[in-house]
Amino acid sequence: MQVSVASALIFPDNPSSTMSRMFRVLLLLLWLAFGLALILVPWSDLWETNYFLYQYPALALFLKNGFLRGAISGLGFMNVLLALEAFRRRTPSIASRT
Repeated sequence: MQVSVASALIFPDNPSSTMSRMFRVLLLLLWLAFGLALILVPWSDLWETNYFLYQYPALALFLKNGFLRGAISGLGFMNVLLALEAFRRRTPSIASRT
């Protein structure tokens, strides 16, 4: 009995559900990476030396503000938390109409 359950988990009958799960995991990993980038980039050298700061020096005062950097990092932190929550939460594969 346990062998058939394990084989059903490894080789599901419905390949579209497997593709759906793989797409979901890929999307959540992308959200997680984007959130981590939003947390780290405002405090790195990449933020300090970019094209827009050289082209528009007045913009440098705004972009180098610590409050703006903190707000962008806060958005990244929220993105990471939401991605981790989506990993934890399981959604039903078939939605029921009520």
